Amino acid sequence: MPEKKDELEPSHRLSASVDGDYSASLNARRDGWNSAMGLRFMRATPDEVIAELDIAARHLQAYGIVHGGVYSGIIETVASVAAALWAGENNNQSVVGLENNTSFLNAVREGRLRVCARPLMRGRRTQVWAAEVTDGAARLVAEGKVRFLSLTAGSALAGETVRIRSAQNHSRAE
Repeated sequence: MPEKKDELEPSHRLSASVDGDYSASLNARRDGWNSAMGLRFMRATPDEVIAELDIAARHLQAYGIVHGGVYSGIIETVASVAAALWAGENNNQSVVGLENNTSFLNAVREGRLRVCARPLMRGRRTQVWAAEVTDGAARLVAEGKVRFLSLTAGSALAGETVRIRSAQNHSRAE
């Protein structure tokens, strides 16, 4: 990603399909944590984000079950993407997470996890999203809520000034 530029390179812009789905664009630029975890976006709109991952050894803790941090991380990821898309499209804002509460309901050792985030509340300054994680048998294995603060251009975040990128330019705080 370009450093300290006001404009992003075209390759960093997200684009939606005709039906408003950003998943292909997100998968094309998968990096960092999403890549390391093998998280694939199946659908990504400002109203719902769905992603999947195939469980591998890197996802397991010492007892051979999926690590709780994986559940927390995928819940935060899908909720963050959805909240950022909505904030960018509706208020020309970006978002930053304030709180992630995740409950682990059933242990899983193998297979595929599917995570889906939907809004509980979307306001001018905050958003709250709920997410559910299911296994290959559609059994609920974890659920969580993530709360976000909406940021406007010029806000300070970790010693830097926030630049807003529209949904087409990936609307997460920089």
